[in-house]
Amino acid sequence: MADRVFRDRRDAGRALAGFLEQYRAQPDVVVLALPRGGVPVAYEIARTLDAPLDVFVVRKLGVPGREELAMGAIATGGVVVLNEDVVRGLGIGPDVVRRVAEREERELLRRDQSYREGRGPPELAEKLVILVDDGLATGSSMRAAVAALRGYRPRRVIVAVPVAARSTCEELRALVDEVVCAMTPSPFRAVGAGYQDFRQTRDEEVRELLRAAAASVESQAGKSPDQGTDVVKRSPPATSSP
Repeated sequence: MADRVFRDRRDAGRALAGFLEQYRAQPDVVVLALPRGGVPVAYEIARTLDAPLDVFVVRKLGVPGREELAMGAIATGGVVVLNEDVVRGLGIGPDVVRRVAEREERELLRRDQSYREGRGPPELAEKLVILVDDGLATGSSMRAAVAALRGYRPRRVIVAVPVAARSTCEELRALVDEVVCAMTPSPFRAVGAGYQDFRQTRDEEVRELLRAAAASVESQAGKSPDQGTDVVKRSPPATSSP
């Protein structure tokens, strides 16, 4: 795909779904989103593929005092992936890493329970899992998700994102069965540069999309794929570019 600017995350999801059409209506496909920003993208993919949608929660481990700088990430299952360059370069000790990881794991568990609203986790053993986020910069969150996901014994793991740094996509190809990056701008500036509207996804939007996806899957038994209905209100298009 030639480089473009997506209107918003759902627009990006519809475009990304076009790269995944070969997995449409396959019974063993599960779409997992990294919340919050990955959920609107993944919703459109799951809707196109007639596949179930769920979340796989990952939290960034920010450097104390410089929280915007990631020293790693923690994913569902307590798997921690560290950016060794950042940890060594800043002389961050193991006690600091542990404290930050423990704090973020508590928030991870809170979000997981909040998003699921009593629904149990999906069955992932022997499934073809499509792991989705709204973009990749360093890829630390996605690597943590991939590492944690392996413990659930999926048959295949596919990483799919609308926009990413080319080098990060190449690194991930060594970790999963397939990587689909719709756009890899050069030079890569930031994930948000690929969107007109990159406002933060709200928790309630995540819950709403998960409810809609679950209702759609439950109704599929009596419908053909073309009869699905999008029951989620779309956000108005953005009026300004980044």
